Amino acid sequence: MAKPLRIATINTNGVRAAYRRGMGGWLDARDVDILAIQEVRAATSDLEQLLGPDWDILHDPATAKGRAGVAIASRNKASIHRVTLGDDEFDSAGRWLEADYEVGDKIVTVVSTYVHSGEVDTPKQVEKYKFLDAMEARMPELAKHSDYAVILGDLNVGHRRLDIRNWKGNQKSAGFLPLEREYFDRFVGHEEDPAYNAGAGLGWVDVGRKWAGEVDGPYTWWSWRGQAFPNDTGWRIDYQLATPALAATVTNYSVDRAATYDERWSDHTPVVVDYAL
Repeated sequence: MAKPLRIATINTNGVRAAYRRGMGGWLDARDVDILAIQEVRAATSDLEQLLGPDWDILHDPATAKGRAGVAIASRNKASIHRVTLGDDEFDSAGRWLEADYEVGDKIVTVVSTYVHSGEVDTPKQVEKYKFLDAMEARMPELAKHSDYAVILGDLNVGHRRLDIRNWKGNQKSAGFLPLEREYFDRFVGHEEDPAYNAGAGLGWVDVGRKWAGEVDGPYTWWSWRGQAFPNDTGWRIDYQLATPALAATVTNYSVDRAATYDERWSDHTPVVVDYAL
């Protein structure tokens, strides 16, 4: 049987800092075929130097130097890639990167995206809603473009109570606001809907929740501060949202949580999925 296509996503919180802390060792051991990176915060030349010559690298830096930035690194070269999201006046630079890959007789479309963190009652929250609006409009187009598509990245929203350890204390916080969570109701279906996460809503499947089931987490982000990591007081905000046809091929889902606080190389952790295409 052919080896599954292994796709991983990670918000590095600055790829150079992540490599100084040990990201390279993780990547060398993980046998990843396609890697989506968010918060690159570096130049394309930095990515090329860090990852090495065995990777084909696509990189969309942010308009503001040293901020955001998304990339896709792959073992095989993409057939085409796109970086625009929304209308011409909408600045999605450093936050949305699409690429098509030929896998056997199929085209797999991969998106690396970094949704704004937002801040309640500020322009940052307005920008977050604009981005989510543009994303919602693009998702049906992506599904029409390819039966095998996946949106990867730090989406900066905990969809359900299961996705945040301290959900009661964060109901008025950016990342768990009712309006933000309603977008995910439309992406994958409402949790009270019998068809929740079964290709409901816009037809996408939250692979992490589908695989883990109705359990807390598994979380993908913890604050650097205090005892958040040792106490597993985290948020699940890093996703792989797949079209139903691609989600049906999943054979393994993994959150690569560091064994100890000192072994962390980002405040996020990689989310790795095997797709048996």
